[in-house]
Amino acid sequence: MKKIDCRGMTCPQPVMVAKDFIEEHPNEMVEILVDNKASKENVCRFLKSQGWITSVKEMDDIFIITGAPDTCDIELDDEETRAETSSTQKILVFVPTDSLGKGSEELGRALMKNFIMTLKEMGEQLWRIVLVNGGVKLASKDSPVLDQLKALERSGVDILVCGTCLEYFKLLEEKAVGETTNMLDIVTSMQLASKVIRV
Repeated sequence: MKKIDCRGMTCPQPVMVAKDFIEEHPNEMVEILVDNKASKENVCRFLKSQGWITSVKEMDDIFIITGAPDTCDIELDDEETRAETSSTQKILVFVPTDSLGKGSEELGRALMKNFIMTLKEMGEQLWRIVLVNGGVKLASKDSPVLDQLKALERSGVDILVCGTCLEYFKLLEEKAVGETTNMLDIVTSMQLASKVIRV
């Protein structure tokens, strides 16, 4: 099994390393070391999206990610996550702003709140919500739709929040829902989705 040390790397570098490995060695197991939670989540999510299973162990603030193709006849321990299975429809909602439409900011925020509240009507077809640019404000502690987003997350909807955008708006510590992500994850999500709805 190949061992790759990604400690000290910033996102999305660990994900790029994982991508290069599985492209060159699609049938081999890999062990990837990262030193922060965001990289751990991003690498695991990427491997799952490519049909791999993952297992994570934490030792002395280091995350050891073991990945294997889903075709391997193996059992992984601890925080095991199975590869994503394809459903009939996977809808991704791309939200680049905290206000819907142009004209009135106040009206736009009210419309966005109604939009987020109505997303649950998509049922199981709603797969993932991606928040970028001003959209990341919707994931903050003071968001008017925080409860609705948390409810969607509890129901199984993935909520990905752009890390660069959080940093720009100084909201990294204010994020209260979803997983911090990077542009590679976002592009991969769009590629895997059956349909992308851009707000």
